[in-house]
Amino acid sequence: MAEFLGTIPFLTIIYLMPLCAVIALFFIPGSNQKAVKIVSLVFSVISFILSVILFISYDYKKGGLQFVERMDWIPSIGVNYFMGVNGINVALVLLTGIIITAGILASWDLNYRPKEFFILLLTLTTGVYGVFMTYNLFLFFFFYEIAVLPMYLLIGIWGTGDKEYAAMKLTLYLLVGSALILAGLLGIYFATGMHTFDFDKIEKFAFDPTFQKIFFPILFVGFGILAALWPFHTWSPDGHASAPTAVSMLHAGVLMKLGAYGCLIIPVWLFPIGAKFWLPVVALMTLVNIVYGSIGAVKQTDLKYIVAYSSVSHMGVVLLGIAGMNSVALSGAVFQMVSHGIMTGLFFGLIGMTYGRTHTRDIHKMHGLAKVMPVLAVFFAMTGLCSLGLPGLSGFVAELTTFVGVYKTFPILTIISVISIVVTAFYVLRVVQIVFLGPIDAEYKDLKDAKFTEIASLSILMFFIVLFGVYPFYMMELIHSSVLPIAAKIGGM
Repeated sequence: MAEFLGTIPFLTIIYLMPLCAVIALFFIPGSNQKAVKIVSLVFSVISFILSVILFISYDYKKGGLQFVERMDWIPSIGVNYFMGVNGINVALVLLTGIIITAGILASWDLNYRPKEFFILLLTLTTGVYGVFMTYNLFLFFFFYEIAVLPMYLLIGIWGTGDKEYAAMKLTLYLLVGSALILAGLLGIYFATGMHTFDFDKIEKFAFDPTFQKIFFPILFVGFGILAALWPFHTWSPDGHASAPTAVSMLHAGVLMKLGAYGCLIIPVWLFPIGAKFWLPVVALMTLVNIVYGSIGAVKQTDLKYIVAYSSVSHMGVVLLGIAGMNSVALSGAVFQMVSHGIMTGLFFGLIGMTYGRTHTRDIHKMHGLAKVMPVLAVFFAMTGLCSLGLPGLSGFVAELTTFVGVYKTFPILTIISVISIVVTAFYVLRVVQIVFLGPIDAEYKDLKDAKFTEIASLSILMFFIVLFGVYPFYMMELIHSSVLPIAAKIGGM
């Protein structure tokens, strides 16, 4: 299978699927909402299936860059069409396919301008796929902007609450991040003197130690803003709370991981001296992420804000794993990206479905919903158990691996982080108890449980949470084979 896929532009086909859907949607009348949704779903399912094929076809024993597609584009300045995947990319491409398919199913009842909504959502998806597949830094930034910019319209038009404020705040933060990233990438381009943006050539260049120490924080903070790195995280809870369901799922499930991926693949990999100099500082910042996010989640009463602050905490675990600088910690960090991406997608999907029925997200205004919505209650409880790290679910494997790896580098920070993560059990179980257990409120006695499209969306996500929890071996080996070169370069095997 892998040999055959290597003969066709397989990666290009995957990321062009959502773009083909966008083109097709332009020719469908906006009044034909059913056709709009079916076309969006069909192309997303195709890209999802192709991402699964890519995932199982990657040869982790061989490792390295596979399914390479390379073609000169603007050779005079080193801008080439260069696509490829290693074990890290493959895992994140699969995550993208999972989340976008589940997100479209979760948005099946969207009635306000669905054509424009899905055009923007699928454009964003095209950008995310591109970032996770390209190995040319110019194309990386190009796809990065395609992934980030539609968020303003998606939240500002289809969001809830103070959506204009949330959309503007998110956009301003991410534009600052983009400016830092652009400055860093241009610095890399001119520092090498090779006039190329191809990552495989740049990765072999030995950057001046002073240059590394200056440009490492520029790029790490630039990407860290999207990953909700403290203290640049404040856009995230407001953005999550105001975003429509599918956007929250894609935002927390994939876009935040795009930021963490950028932190790992560019400043950490390219600047080993800068990484050793700055990562202890980063580790302290991520500790604040974990502690602050956990405390913030406990203090909230809005379901979306609870999960948003929980995401800040869990992304702290991802970034702490990156700061661990050894192969075990890095493997755990990438596994946590995938696990948290699926889990938080489930959470936001469930919250959107619950809000669509109760028209409130205040946990103190909802009681006993399990009596009328048992399916949603079971999914919520299972997702909560994954969040608090129950063995047999993906969250346990991800966090255990990360903390075991980080303990080798920062034992005290690891102990504090583990204690803070225990707080997750408190706010998760509190939500389940208040919202789903006990006597039901009279106004909610006639609510309907999950519909077919909603169950399909939730089931896709839950399947992978259980799969990667029960059988993490393949995913872990796939990731580990690709973090080894990074760990070796920064001297943290």
